[in-house]
Amino acid sequence: MTALWYLLWFVVAVSLLVTVHEFGHYWVARRLGFKVLRFSVGFGKPIISWRGKRDQIEYWICPIPLGGYVKMLDEREGPVPPQELSRSFTRQHPLKRIAVLLAGPGFNFIFAIGALTVILWAGGMTRYLPVIGHVQAGSIAARAGVRRGERIVAINGTPVESQRQVVLRLLDVMSGTGDARLTVRPEHGAARVLDLDVRNPAQRRALTGPEDPLHGLGIHFWEPIVPPVLGRVLPGGPAARAGLRAGDRIVAIDGHAVQDFQDIVAAVSPNPGKTLAITYRRGALERTVDVTTERVTVDGRVIGRIEAQQPMTLSYPPGMVQSAPLGPLAALTHATGRIWSLTVLQARLLWRMVLGRVSIKNIGGPLTIAEDAGQSASAGPGSFVGFLVLISMELGFLNLLPIPVLDGGQILFQAIEWVKGAPLSERAQIIGQQVGIALLILLMGVAVFNDIARQFG
Repeated sequence: MTALWYLLWFVVAVSLLVTVHEFGHYWVARRLGFKVLRFSVGFGKPIISWRGKRDQIEYWICPIPLGGYVKMLDEREGPVPPQELSRSFTRQHPLKRIAVLLAGPGFNFIFAIGALTVILWAGGMTRYLPVIGHVQAGSIAARAGVRRGERIVAINGTPVESQRQVVLRLLDVMSGTGDARLTVRPEHGAARVLDLDVRNPAQRRALTGPEDPLHGLGIHFWEPIVPPVLGRVLPGGPAARAGLRAGDRIVAIDGHAVQDFQDIVAAVSPNPGKTLAITYRRGALERTVDVTTERVTVDGRVIGRIEAQQPMTLSYPPGMVQSAPLGPLAALTHATGRIWSLTVLQARLLWRMVLGRVSIKNIGGPLTIAEDAGQSASAGPGSFVGFLVLISMELGFLNLLPIPVLDGGQILFQAIEWVKGAPLSERAQIIGQQVGIALLILLMGVAVFNDIARQFG
């Protein structure tokens, strides 16, 4: 059931974002006078097709939802009637071709900004303050003198206001020099500056893996105590199959008493695919059922889950959370800024990965994307839309890389032709395509290897 759920939402996500991407190419090409022959979502023989009245454009929906394409009139692919030559791709000015090629990634960024704007407009902006709840003994943070209850207010002199900003800033620093100077402030007292100096390159690279860099440093943010009561129980999951319901209070797991929701996580997570005896209380009734956990990969680790969520309402003390409603213009401004900063960070991390400073374990393949899609869909519409925002942004960014088989590589070819005044030789283009295909095969090989490694822990 879980695998089918992941597959369903993977297909939904990929189909939607591919449609957005290809529609960008299609829409701009039509506006600039190119003749479009076909707009296809997916690959293979069409399962649904129709022909438009204007220009007789073919619209295809195909069974393999791993991409799509817009086919335009092109002299390189066959003879073109003389009366249509002016609308051929090759007869257009290079700047027009570049505009069409940029439109696909551009629409992915527009979608990401638009969807994030809706999220922020509907729910406002919520910041969880980066207050330290636990420091692991003997860790890098402990040796630097980080203490429980302190709030991180700056990293290397740059102010940070939320847990999210701390994580992203530390990831940036650890993939660079590894020297993070934390400015921390206790609830009562003066601020202190602490040095998290990670000089070992291998240790820094390990901190840039899929897992949150805070865990590697030994820092855990403060979280409210959550009672051991089940919130939403996902249909078809292990908890639901065993008869557990929302509102059930977990009393013990395998005979060990449970005090809060973290005790449930601590008992379930290390036991993927194992059967646990869960004692729960429902009203005046107390009973024990056997629950076989699901095997789920999260941040490169295989963990157990019973597919039940914690209660939705958490009690944070005053001042720990900052919430503010946003109007449409403010939401758009924040969304644009956030997508821009994430894209810039993604570019830096990719370059540092090429230099060997960032772990290649971050490259995820279709299995990882499918799991993330299914898990975000299980968490609710808002979570799934947030997942689409990130994937759309990544799709737009990756397609701008100067790899010949991607939009970015084709843009590079068109720019060279514009500067030279003549297209690249056919041999140069063939070599470029071969190099691009080899790079993509290598990238996919790493991604699939990481997927398999995550599945087997």
